[in-house]
Amino acid sequence: MTTEWLDLPAPAGLAGFFIGALLRRKVTGCELPALGVRCPVTVDTKHLERYRKICGFTDEHHLPATYPHLLTFPLQMQLLTDKRFPFPLLGLVHLENHIRVVRPLAGLGPFTLTVQLQDLQPHAKGVTFSMLCQLHDQLGLLWQGDSRYLCRSIKLDQPPAEHVNEEPLPQTTLTSWQAPADIGRRYARIAGDYNPIHMFALTAKLFGFPRAIAHGLWNKGRALAELGERLPKAGYEVGVRFQKPVLLPSQVHLQASDDAAQGQFSITGDKGQSHFSGYWRRD
Repeated sequence: MTTEWLDLPAPAGLAGFFIGALLRRKVTGCELPALGVRCPVTVDTKHLERYRKICGFTDEHHLPATYPHLLTFPLQMQLLTDKRFPFPLLGLVHLENHIRVVRPLAGLGPFTLTVQLQDLQPHAKGVTFSMLCQLHDQLGLLWQGDSRYLCRSIKLDQPPAEHVNEEPLPQTTLTSWQAPADIGRRYARIAGDYNPIHMFALTAKLFGFPRAIAHGLWNKGRALAELGERLPKAGYEVGVRFQKPVLLPSQVHLQASDDAAQGQFSITGDKGQSHFSGYWRRD
């Protein structure tokens, strides 16, 4: 199926997207449209520094591996609120996030961003789909991100594929950090993701959470900042599967396997609950 591309001169503002998301609550179909969005972008150094600070990244010469997701977020919102997208944005669950760093993320651009919908699949609790995000420079692909989402409002007449878990590796605790009560609001001001579940306990309760929860990509960014030399400057893939949400405030603990070409890491809470499990693979 040929992708229909919308070419933008710059990423659009986010306010209108959130208003549209609040007004839309119904499923309008059971197929993904072949839609994509493209636009040029240049990194704002002040914004980049705020992101590095909130996630703990210290490398001043390369973009953090999770940073391009922030650049693509307005494009993701453009697709998820398009009238042809069949599922309501509010209520989607972020299940997994996978990143591939193809070449060193040096420089500030100009880059080209592309985001497209793909891979609708049955799931035991509904359906899943991917937002495939890419960052290109003049030489080609630099970075790719794949965010997998669950929609629980629809079922497909197909059995879900069985998930095969990798053999777990021994992990030791690297560090711990606090997820303070206001981290959702502070991160939202940088990332642009003002989902109500991250803002306040009151708004989170509207969606079934006892308290506000941390952004999954904030915790992933914090984890990658701490993994250090386990992740090279380029030529690797790193992914996480989100599990129990981090209720705010909380303390979390990062565990990781030994430094090797392939490894695993995870974040757990004080009571041993698993917030996410992840892996890295060097080329």
